[in-house]
Amino acid sequence: QVQLVESGGGLVQPGGSLRLSCAASGSIRSLLNMGWYRQAPGKQRELVAHIVSGGGTQYADSVRGRFTISRDTAKNTVTLQMSSLQTEDTAVYYCHGLSLPTHYWGQGTQVTGSS
Repeated sequence: QVQLVESGGGLVQPGGSLRLSCAASGSIRSLLNMGWYRQAPGKQRELVAHIVSGGGTQYADSVRGRFTISRDTAKNTVTLQMSSLQTEDTAVYYCHGLSLPTHYWGQGTQVTGSS
């Protein structure tokens, strides 16, 4: 079992920055990928970014160049640095971990881009 706990959400003005963190505990050595998804009201949950155990990363087209994902294996954390936030980035952001065949999810943290 793996437990994921997010922190760092909040309200930010368009153009601002915010950093999300996810702390993993439990059977963390089994995690292959870790990443972030988001779900806006009335929309499906979508991938924002993920990072594989070897360090490779993947980003959604809508956030590439604005968001950066990183992983600290020593601290068992994954961080999403968000810059140039837009109102369209408003959503609940979920930390995700994959330990085949199981997907693990955090409880979610709200990010709101609004003036």
